[in-house]
Amino acid sequence: MIRRAWLVGLLALAACTAMPERARTALVGQPRSAVLSCMGVPDRQEQWGGIETLTWRQDQPVQGPFDIKGPLSLELSLGGHGTCRATVTIRSGRVASVVYSGPSATLLGRNGACAGLVRGCVHLTEGLQGETR
Repeated sequence: MIRRAWLVGLLALAACTAMPERARTALVGQPRSAVLSCMGVPDRQEQWGGIETLTWRQDQPVQGPFDIKGPLSLELSLGGHGTCRATVTIRSGRVASVVYSGPSATLLGRNGACAGLVRGCVHLTEGLQGETR
């Protein structure tokens, strides 16, 4: 039973780790309106010629999944703290690329702090792909 719980926990961590990387490919080719509907209003928006960049910030530090608090204000955190900036480039009304920046490494992976920004979009695009099959 304990082994099963550990396995479920590891699978959940793997899913969170892969989320930002899956978004890099899942969002490419999606219309601008789809990205706005699943990620919300961007914090920053710029346009140069036919290229538009939309940037979302996740400035609330995301902690690793293991925090232990004890008596006398003793705290132990296993995992990094991170924030994220997700920038989507739009060309001809469609997503051309997704990049991440910021100190986003957590125990959830290299861009683990970005998972919350793109989770809804990945689920949306995977749901749409399932409908077309």
